[in-house]
Amino acid sequence: MRIAILACFSLAAVSTLSGQTIANQSIVYSARNPAAIKEYRTDPAVVRSMVNRLVLAVTGQPDLARAWGSLVSPEDKVGIKISAAGGELFTTHRDIVNAIVDGLVAAGHPRNTIIVWDRSLEGIRQAGYRPDSEGYQLRSISPRDGYDPKVIFTAPITGKLIWGDSEYRSDRGKIPLLSDDELTSDDSHFARILTTDVTKVINVPVMSDSAGCGITGCLYNMTIPNIDNWRRFAQGFRFGGGAIAEIYKTPIVAPKVVLNIMDGLVAQYAGGPQSQPNYSVHHATIMASRDPVAIDALTVRQIEEWRVKARFTPIAPLAQHVQAAGQLRLGNAEVIEVRNVSP
Repeated sequence: MRIAILACFSLAAVSTLSGQTIANQSIVYSARNPAAIKEYRTDPAVVRSMVNRLVLAVTGQPDLARAWGSLVSPEDKVGIKISAAGGELFTTHRDIVNAIVDGLVAAGHPRNTIIVWDRSLEGIRQAGYRPDSEGYQLRSISPRDGYDPKVIFTAPITGKLIWGDSEYRSDRGKIPLLSDDELTSDDSHFARILTTDVTKVINVPVMSDSAGCGITGCLYNMTIPNIDNWRRFAQGFRFGGGAIAEIYKTPIVAPKVVLNIMDGLVAQYAGGPQSQPNYSVHHATIMASRDPVAIDALTVRQIEEWRVKARFTPIAPLAQHVQAAGQLRLGNAEVIEVRNVSP
């Protein structure tokens, strides 16, 4: 499968998001509890309660088994996409993941079939994960072989291939369609985890800025860490930012994401996505929505507020993929209702 985009983005309306018609307004549910985190340490019971309240609110179901059952069927292969780039202090919090996994188990999914993944899982032990005893699968994307050679995203912006990319070879003569000067390509390959191993995804990014893409939110978390030759889309270029929305729109991504849960227990407004405690806030907030664009739009606004107070430059110009996703009808970037489900 080859998915291509043109130099000028087509903004033809896409009428569905995860199988549902996009309304004129999106709802984002928010839970905040200062007791959820203190000195970078979470309270598991408080975090679990916040996640459960959010899932019940998003689905409108009376109990957790039916709530999760309304999002995924027993036949689905379920994955949880976390963000592990921040290491010990700024990886998607284990307590959020465990609450999600327990909900999926209540809905009938065996724990050992659930895949929790990111491009790299370095630092998850320091973040509290126990790979040998969690019960679910903790998986990273293997260099080169972890990408599906048959599922390709092509965009007219050239990237320099490095070790780990699917098409990279040390013997230049074996690589087709590359320049004579260096190993470059207009193609990116999707991770096999996303193309073949999961049919439904719960997307759990962290609330962080990004020097290349403005924010590392819901749209970013499902695209940039799930493809190779990704650096061409994360360098602050306007075209690259729009490409994130186009990648998300593909049938490999958008139809599979059934819920977005933004981990804002600790939020970072500068230096992300790597951990920078000097620029972090104990925000003690988790947001959830079926609409990734709405969560990202709220994230941009919040991070901008912190950056203004710190006298940092705005990040909204770098986060143009959020507005592009709104134009592509992947969600709402403007008309958003926030509903508080805090106790």
